[in-house]
Amino acid sequence: MTERWPRWHGPVVAGVDGSEASLRAVRWAAAEAAGQGAGLRLVHAIGSAEFFPGGAIAPSTELFGLLEQESTALLEQARLAATEIVPDLQVSTSSTTEPAVLALIAESGAARCVVLGGSGRGALAGVLLGSTTLTLSAHAQCPVVAVRGRDRPHAPVVVGVDGSELSNLALGCAFAQAARRNVPLVAVHACHHGDSHRPRTEQGQASEPQEADERRVLDRWLDRWAGLYPQVDVEPVVVRARPRECLIERSAEASVLVVGSRGRGGFTGLLVGSTSHAMLHYAECPVMVVRPQPG
Repeated sequence: MTERWPRWHGPVVAGVDGSEASLRAVRWAAAEAAGQGAGLRLVHAIGSAEFFPGGAIAPSTELFGLLEQESTALLEQARLAATEIVPDLQVSTSSTTEPAVLALIAESGAARCVVLGGSGRGALAGVLLGSTTLTLSAHAQCPVVAVRGRDRPHAPVVVGVDGSELSNLALGCAFAQAARRNVPLVAVHACHHGDSHRPRTEQGQASEPQEADERRVLDRWLDRWAGLYPQVDVEPVVVRARPRECLIERSAEASVLVVGSRGRGGFTGLLVGSTSHAMLHYAECPVMVVRPQPG
């Protein structure tokens, strides 16, 4: 097989807002950039729109100067946090007066991934909450990573698989993550047919015939990548459960959770509405949302 995992080019981009969650995301992004042999780009939204919504009145020169000074200080703080993790990392910085989400979407066009903290403040506050997250996940041109939950660098990578082409891209990213981290990969395929009233014990493992059929489908998708990453130990998992429930449960023992931005079957609507919010609010590890590869 000659297929390679979806190789987005450019630096790893991290959103900066000065919060501890943001600095944690910067550290995660620094390690990710080093692992991929890439640079790190730090982006801060100055936030003039917060003071003057709609741009009807421009900030005074004095106020704008203060905002620029704060932005420079926050970016330098983030740069130092990154270089503490990877001293020789190539780091570039950017301040912007654009709304944070629009700026990050623009940056995603030349990035390997965009990394954000699970919560924030200032112009980036709420970037991973509600409609803003959905906008970024729906329009970014590269994977989007929400750094949340606990750090478990030696835990397995978990990926949701549904058989769609986008799920195949997520699998490629997950295999690459597992290979770089030297950890196992857990590939989860959830079979849910709306039988939500059955007891949880009856919704656990799929029935034997159904599990065999679903396992064959899962194995076919795993075979696409296993030959490229023979060093990665893979655990295929087929369960009868709602996708968000089983993935959130698995995230409690994962280093990173990888999902496609949309799916079919058990993972239809994975990043739409309440399911998206559940993943981004309750997953207990960083979440990588894989977007379709441009071109």
